Amino acid sequence: MQPFRKLDSRTAVLARADIDTDQIIPARYLKGTTRAGLGRWLFAGWRYDEQGRPRADFPLSRPEAHGAQVLVAGANFGCGSSREHAPWALLDYGFRAVVSSSIADIFRGNALKNGLLPVIVDPATHEILLASPGVRVSIDLESCTLAFGDARVSFAIDPFSRRCLLQGVDELGYLLEQEDAIAAYEKEQG
Repeated sequence: MQPFRKLDSRTAVLARADIDTDQIIPARYLKGTTRAGLGRWLFAGWRYDEQGRPRADFPLSRPEAHGAQVLVAGANFGCGSSREHAPWALLDYGFRAVVSSSIADIFRGNALKNGLLPVIVDPATHEILLASPGVRVSIDLESCTLAFGDARVSFAIDPFSRRCLLQGVDELGYLLEQEDAIAAYEKEQG
């Protein structure tokens, strides 16, 4: 997993509320056994027309969204099923963080375990970001702050997830880092 410390990027905005995991990546695209390639099916039901052509009016098709690593989404992002493919598709597409005023708990947990940073901001900040597609933001995980223009807001993240993201390890990687201490403890116990 790639460490996450600080990210400077433009934003892509998808202002719809209640985007569920089946809208993030429809079930019909979950036939593969790896994470690679899921990004091309991100929001497939909205991004492509009936002939499979990209829709020019979809927000991720707009020029200001190209190359953005931060997705600003409507409230209650990631609701629905516990589909781990949703954060995989967002990461494969190129997003490293999702910002909203509320993010569904299970999606949030899956995102953190896979290196995608979910950032929950206050409603006023969220409204400004929703109205500003393409704005440049800076997310600093060490200080847990998001900055844009003259604004700087704090966000919360549990300490263990923060530590894992900063080090670029998942839960198993964290345990493996403790291997010497575990062996010493086991030896001490006899």
